[in-house]
Amino acid sequence: MLELSAAEISALQLSLQVGVWSVLGSLLPALAVAWLLARRNFPGKLLLDGLVHLPLVVPPVVVGYLLLVLLGRNGPLGRLLDAWFGLTVAFTWQGAAIAAAVMGFPLIVRAMRLSLEAVDTRLEAAARTLGAPRWEVFATVTLPLMAPGVLTGAILGFARALGEFGATITFVSNIPGETRTLPLALYTFTQTPDGEVAALRLAVISVVLALLALGASELLARRLQRRLSA
Repeated sequence: MLELSAAEISALQLSLQVGVWSVLGSLLPALAVAWLLARRNFPGKLLLDGLVHLPLVVPPVVVGYLLLVLLGRNGPLGRLLDAWFGLTVAFTWQGAAIAAAVMGFPLIVRAMRLSLEAVDTRLEAAARTLGAPRWEVFATVTLPLMAPGVLTGAILGFARALGEFGATITFVSNIPGETRTLPLALYTFTQTPDGEVAALRLAVISVVLALLALGASELLARRLQRRLSA
């Protein structure tokens, strides 16, 4: 009951790999978007806000289909990646990371934006009056103060990546050892005769990983907040 099969270990390792890379690829773009939404007013801001949060409200299958249309071998971006770099992301684990990143992006942006909006702009203004350029003020004042939000967003994005199913199976299919993450493996075992025990194991692992990620997010954010307050 407790011993994992090779297929289960492969799905677990792939999920962790996809989760890590999806977050690493999202952090800088999410930080830029959060800063724009929190600190700037510009034409189309409402549209950008809606597009960022769109993956939260549309079916994940829609997101996966749009990714397939854009990044598939015959899609406009997919053809460019293939012609310029020889890269194909559809039906690969890199494509699974992209799908997870897109689905988790709104959570990361929202956590960063809320944290950035809570930063006292008078501290930034004081740093600028002392002669510090804007980039240095952001790096030494703003970013440390919003660190709890950055950390929370990263962990929430990672937790969301671990549970991603609809966009992944639509964009990269369900290929053993390549794109079969934990949710896809669990689904496969539920459709397989005598796969109930393996499905239960993966369900328990998924719940435990999600709880650990959420718990770590809360604890680390509180610790950082206490240090910043001190």
